[in-house]
Amino acid sequence: MRFLLKVNIPVEAGNAAAKTGKLGATIQSILEELKPEAVYFTANNGQRCGFIFLEMQDASQIPAIAEPWFLAFNASIEFQPVMLPEDLAKASGSIEKAVKKYG
Repeated sequence: MRFLLKVNIPVEAGNAAAKTGKLGATIQSILEELKPEAVYFTANNGQRCGFIFLEMQDASQIPAIAEPWFLAFNASIEFQPVMLPEDLAKASGSIEKAVKKYG
């Protein structure tokens, strides 16, 4: 299943990593392990933030995905399931069923 992983890096931890020259290299190392489909970086709530799209086959993968961010940056993370347009098209039958029953 495809997920959006949102990673917020606290300013203090991000600054400390940047000052030692490890911010970029550590992020790159984590991403090499995750092999995401896409990654975007921005600021969110005044913190460094990454939006990472990746496939996850089983919930047991969550620690392997989350721990590097926690340990390296004291980051906060959120997992959100997401769909491609093709996934949404496959769901049209269940949407119609819900409309008929609850709409």
